[in-house]
Amino acid sequence: MNVPAPAGIATLVAYVATIPAANLAVTHFGAVPVGFGYAAPAGVYMVGLALVLRDLARESAGRGAVLAAIAVGTILSYFLADPGLAGASAAAFAVAETMDFVVYEPLRKRGLLIAMLVSNAVGLLADSLLFLKLAFGSFEYLPGQILGKAWMTFAAIAVLALLRRRKQASASA
Repeated sequence: MNVPAPAGIATLVAYVATIPAANLAVTHFGAVPVGFGYAAPAGVYMVGLALVLRDLARESAGRGAVLAAIAVGTILSYFLADPGLAGASAAAFAVAETMDFVVYEPLRKRGLLIAMLVSNAVGLLADSLLFLKLAFGSFEYLPGQILGKAWMTFAAIAVLALLRRRKQASASA
């Protein structure tokens, strides 16, 4: 059995930690503004971060470790969510993260940033649609959900692109 390097373990732990953080945010803060007059359940930013961290964990820890983390995250999502949101949270997490993974895998050959952008778009849409329907029976927060998660994806891609440029610049210096 291959054990992930410390960076892979740290990324997996951060990824799994987004689940209780998202559930606590929804339970304690309700809806929050996400920009352009839209609001979304407060866990939106943590879920957006989870999609990004899942992709990074795949790169640093491997496919098997990420699939195990998705399973652990689904169970945590169910048990740590408010009882009224537990099923919706677990189902949305499992489906969205698995869809993100399935889309990411073939695209990673085209580059990390492209794979993240496309797979996160699929994952955030799946998570938003499923969670809102199951948790609230409404798509009232759909624009806010999509926007909040997209902010996290765009921020992560910008940071990764900047880090890549710095690494390339220092390698060529």
